[in-house]
Amino acid sequence: MILFRKASDLRDYLFKPRLDEQLIGFVPTMGALHEGHMELIRVAKKATDLLVVSIFVNPTQFNDPADFKKYPVTIETDIQLLEAAQVDILFYPSVDDLYPSGTAELEHYELGYLETLLEGSSRPGHFQGVCQVMNRLLQMVQPNHLFMGQKDYQQCMVVQELARQEKFHLQFHAIPTVREQDGLAMSSRNRRLSASDRQAAPALFRSMNKIKDDLRPGNTAQLINTAEKSLEEAGFRVDYVSIADASTLEPVTEWNGQQPIIVLVAAFLGEVRLIDNLLLTR
Repeated sequence: MILFRKASDLRDYLFKPRLDEQLIGFVPTMGALHEGHMELIRVAKKATDLLVVSIFVNPTQFNDPADFKKYPVTIETDIQLLEAAQVDILFYPSVDDLYPSGTAELEHYELGYLETLLEGSSRPGHFQGVCQVMNRLLQMVQPNHLFMGQKDYQQCMVVQELARQEKFHLQFHAIPTVREQDGLAMSSRNRRLSASDRQAAPALFRSMNKIKDDLRPGNTAQLINTAEKSLEEAGFRVDYVSIADASTLEPVTEWNGQQPIIVLVAAFLGEVRLIDNLLLTR
C-alpha cells in the first residue's frame, strides 16, 4: 500500500493508471475503521483494478465543534487494517491540503429538500460540509466507482446529487449496512458508548424491525409513536423516527401498500448520536 499526504502527489501517481484505462475505485472514510468499512473495501476490490481509500475527519460537516474534537482517531490501527486488506492507496490529507484557503466562506451547494429534513434539519450545514469535502476528494481521485455505506442513506443521496451537479463520471455503489450480531449498525461512534449504553443500543434496530413487522397499508403515525416510545423506554433521547419514500425521503403518512418506503431513525444514548435505517419494502 502506498500512502499519500499531498493531493498533487496522488494526482501524479494516478495519471498512468488512468491513461491505461484501469478502473479506479474510491472508498472515502473518516477513519476509526471497522468491519463495515472492510466490507466496502472487499466489494470495491472485486469491482475495480486499483483502490483508493481516504481517511479525513472533515471539520466542515460537524455542526457541533465538540463532536468534531471527540471523533475517534486511530490512524495506526487503520493503516494496519488497510494493509491487511491489500488496499492499493491510502490518501491521508491534512485540513490545509484540502482547504488551502481555510474553511470560512466556502462554496454553497443547492441541495433542495434533501437539506431540509431528517439529518439536514437536525444538523444544519452538515450536508454542505459533506459536499465541500466530497467535491474536493472526487476531483483529486477522479474514480470510476464510488463506494459508500447504506447506513448513511441520506448522505448517499446527497453525494449522488453532488456527482450529478458537478458532472462526475462515476458509478455509485451503496453497500448494505453491516451489523453486529445483536443488530447494532457498525459505526465509528459506537466506540464512544458506555458499557451500559452499548447494551441498550440494539433497541434502535429492534424498533425498526417492529415497524417492518407491523406495517400495513394505511396511516403510519401509530407505528412511529410506538417506535419512539420503545426507544425512550430503552434510554434513548429520540431525534426523529421517519417512515419515508425510499427514493425521495418525503414522509409517508398514508401508505398504499405498494410505494417503496424506508424507516430512518436518529437518537441519542448519552451524548452519542446514533443513526440507522431499514428498507421496509423491496
